[in-house]
Amino acid sequence: MNSREAAKMGDILATEADLLGMIKEYLKFEEFEETVHSFDKECQSKGKLVSKPRGSALRDSKTRVIQKDLLSSFDDGDHKVFFELWTENIPSEVKDTDAEALSLEFYLHIHFTIYPLRRHPGRHDRAEFEERISYFKQYLETRGAALSQTTEFLSYYALPFVPNPTAHPSFKNLFQDSWIPELRDKLEQFLSVTLKPSNTPRLMTLYKEGGRSTKEAMQQLQLQLVESDRRITSYVRKFSKMQADYQNLIGITAELVDSLEATVSGKMISPEYLQSVYVRLFSSQTRQSVVQSTDFTRPGTASSMLRFSIAPQRPKDVPMLPSLDYEKLKKDLADGADRLKSLLLQALRWRLTRSLPGEQRDTVLQAYISNDLLERYSTKQKIVLHLLRSTNEIVRQYMARLINAFASLAEGRAYLSQIPILLKLLTEVLRKEDKESLTRENVLVALQKLSLREPIITDYLICVCVLNDCLCTGKRKCAENGKHVLKVLTDLLGHENHEIRPYVNGALYSILCIPSVRQEAKEMSVEEILRCYSREENPDLNRQFEFIIKQLNSAEEEGPESDDEEEEDDNDIMTNMAKVKRKSTPLPQPSVDEPLQRPVTPSSHRNTSVG
Repeated sequence: MNSREAAKMGDILATEADLLGMIKEYLKFEEFEETVHSFDKECQSKGKLVSKPRGSALRDSKTRVIQKDLLSSFDDGDHKVFFELWTENIPSEVKDTDAEALSLEFYLHIHFTIYPLRRHPGRHDRAEFEERISYFKQYLETRGAALSQTTEFLSYYALPFVPNPTAHPSFKNLFQDSWIPELRDKLEQFLSVTLKPSNTPRLMTLYKEGGRSTKEAMQQLQLQLVESDRRITSYVRKFSKMQADYQNLIGITAELVDSLEATVSGKMISPEYLQSVYVRLFSSQTRQSVVQSTDFTRPGTASSMLRFSIAPQRPKDVPMLPSLDYEKLKKDLADGADRLKSLLLQALRWRLTRSLPGEQRDTVLQAYISNDLLERYSTKQKIVLHLLRSTNEIVRQYMARLINAFASLAEGRAYLSQIPILLKLLTEVLRKEDKESLTRENVLVALQKLSLREPIITDYLICVCVLNDCLCTGKRKCAENGKHVLKVLTDLLGHENHEIRPYVNGALYSILCIPSVRQEAKEMSVEEILRCYSREENPDLNRQFEFIIKQLNSAEEEGPESDDEEEEDDNDIMTNMAKVKRKSTPLPQPSVDEPLQRPVTPSSHRNTSVG
């Protein structure tokens, strides 16, 4: 065995020993004493080396380094390094909610603010003090604002406005020799408790981190795929435009060459001809009205416009919006009061819709998607999306508006299309909301936008809604777009979600009472389509088809008053359930010879319960 092979074998044995050590560490952590004993015995008999746990030592070493760096930056007055380490290493549940941590952080800000004055009151240090005062003001207006109601801290809110804090009686204790050592002791004690390393075995840590990293990698890859699709679409569109412009330019160039050749033989070029050439040349770059109103008879006008059209444009500096704490946002959307939920949903929508088109808006949307605002990648219940079921009308409306805003953008539609529960929630809104509801209107608009990706699903939902409207105001209105409605309904018969079939069949039965729709259905061979979908193992479905075919071949004319008589009952799509008349006693279920009838809808219940 050569040296390279020996080194490789040594690496393998070291890795194996490390892995066995992690297994033993985990078994001991879970107190599998007998298993540990057997494990040691078998490893020994097979000559396997088991490394000693080194995870704790590494964690202890890292913790000591962080603690040392925090204390060093405290001593040096380096507030930037200190608070960067503080933010990264102090758990958010401690630094944001623990009273001791909040109090300590307040005094630490004071320490770093007055540090230049304590060192020596020179001119340079005074300028640095002014800079730190500005930083302290920012803290008081954000994280420190909550402590302004506490008497202990109230006097320090005047610190930024005192010309000479060293001589002010309210702050004399800050400049005593004992103040800094006492604060440092509190900091050291706090860090020793807070940064205490976890005893979690390395195997468990690797499993958690590995699962999280895999999930995050998948999310990132999906986002990259969406972004790549968007770029490809944009490039294809630009290429098509360039190709069209190129072909147009070739044609114009050929004509101009012909015109130049004609001038050699003394043939003049008319101003009208030049005007038509200019219009064709600039029509793809400038608004038609601008081209037509331009005076091309002036020499140099056309050439100036051409040069301007290819001149490089200076990019505008677009400011990026500040980042958000999305975990806190989701928590407030789940647990907050209805007013807070409404305000947050409105703010999130405005952040997207009022951002500048381009990089700023793309960044906002990417932040929403990468932080999974609507909880597409969450394994738990979709709390944010379930705001569509809120008992508060404003919360429902603002949630629908936010979904509509997502659906307005290609990447937003791609994100929404990956949420399986969204279709069910939107269907519920269409069924339950009033016809004039803004929530329902926003859901419909969002569905129309989503139809770019999922046309069959969206057509179904829109068809449900349109039929509801038509049946509520008179079935004759369906005849105005009967061919499209029939096409959508027959397409949906083959949809993989079989739960929608009773609704589709009921809708077909209902609109086929209109003679003009029956005629269109015959022209479209609807009967043959129904026969194709018949299944021997599904007698109920076959029976529904027979009722529909019987209705299709009926020669009866629709009664003149049928729309008005059925207006109050016709407010949902039909199924094979019994229709409830305006009586308190329900009718029995239909027999084999009875026609397909409508379901009991919420509004039907309301109508029948009025005595």
